[in-house]
Amino acid sequence: QVQLAESGGGLVQAGGALSLSCAASGSPFRFKSMGWYRQAPGKQRELVAHITYDGRTDYAHFVKGRFAISRGNEKNTVYLRMNSLEPEDTAIYTCTIVVPTGQYWGQGTQVTVSS
Repeated sequence: QVQLAESGGGLVQAGGALSLSCAASGSPFRFKSMGWYRQAPGKQRELVAHITYDGRTDYAHFVKGRFAISRGNEKNTVYLRMNSLEPEDTAIYTCTIVVPTGQYWGQGTQVTVSS
């Protein structure tokens, strides 16, 4: 069973920064892609950023230039550096991984940005 462990969420003031990390365990395969989604209260879940194993990245328009996703040196790990955070970035951020056996999701970590 593939499991994802997320960490790094918390409370930060507007303009501040946070880093999220995600480590997947239980898969013998390297990932095809890993990424982060977020869901704010009353809103649908939306893609924040994702990265393929060969390093290609894609970002939502609302985070370009502020967030950076990167692959860790350890197997099936990914990081999300979030700079210049805004109150509108407040949401539960959830990590996802795609491996040959399917797509798996973490439990999510809360990010709260105060104004």
